[in-house]
Amino acid sequence: MNSTAEAEVYDAIIIGSGAAGLSAAQSLGRALRRTLILDTGAPRNRFAAQMHNVLGHDGVAPRELLDAGLKEAARYGVERAEAGVHRVSESTRDSGPRELVVTLDSGVQLFARSVIAASGLTDELPEVPGLAQRWGSSVLHCPYCHGWEFRGQCLAVLASTPMQVHQAQLLRQWSDRLTFFSAGAGELSQETIERLRARDVVVEPTPVVEVTGDGGAVQALVLEDGRRVSVDAIFAAGRLLPRDHYLASLGLDREDTPVGSFLKVDATGQTSHERIWAAGNVASPMATVPTSMSMGSFAGAAANATLVSEDFDLAVAGQNK
Repeated sequence: MNSTAEAEVYDAIIIGSGAAGLSAAQSLGRALRRTLILDTGAPRNRFAAQMHNVLGHDGVAPRELLDAGLKEAARYGVERAEAGVHRVSESTRDSGPRELVVTLDSGVQLFARSVIAASGLTDELPEVPGLAQRWGSSVLHCPYCHGWEFRGQCLAVLASTPMQVHQAQLLRQWSDRLTFFSAGAGELSQETIERLRARDVVVEPTPVVEVTGDGGAVQALVLEDGRRVSVDAIFAAGRLLPRDHYLASLGLDREDTPVGSFLKVDATGQTSHERIWAAGNVASPMATVPTSMSMGSFAGAAANATLVSEDFDLAVAGQNK
């Protein structure tokens, strides 16, 4: 982004440079679209040392994948700037094709014919001392991403919602030494308790008040009654907060999911606004890295298709004047 960027119009501005944003950027760059990526350098999986279940990249550090993606996007002319986005709004300028205004936290305004939101989400963890500092190392959220590494070890599921009964059932596949700390899940039915116990899952209803350990490694959960339960890893889930505040003024359609309110998108990632797409965790909270890559690629191609149609509309209108 150069010093004259405020007067320029991008074909697409992508907000976020995670797997979804970079995949969208590659689609648009290869389509010869003038594209700008804006991000703050804080992807959701930055706390993890490795990625898993990513075909061809199993065990690769998340940063390594993103650095490679940035280099690939740059090869196709995609620009990048480290900047936070305050608001996306409709442009009031009359000349040329329709535009959106992207206002940065700094107050600088940029113009784009399309916007792809790929800014991910924030995990707001339960307020248990010692939990957040081990996030991504021994406090985890996805069995498919991290279960194999802790297979057969002493595992804990620390519930903060009733949905984590399902997480406890999933984790039993990776270890037969599993304790479900159920206080945050509310009162469990006897049927649920018996179902868990049928596969030797220990159900512990006493609230957890602290997580202890050495550095990033967890060693024990301290219970409200003073007991300590030794574990090797904790699977937890906090509130999932989509980073989509910059779209709030547009009143885009949303849908309530079991884990919160998220932007409503179609199969290509298009929102209820004809020029705005959303890809990755900002629209699909359960999306993994491969899923986010696919969503970003679709969104980029869909945005390009919309611009292609508009380019022809503008050309025909010009001929008919």
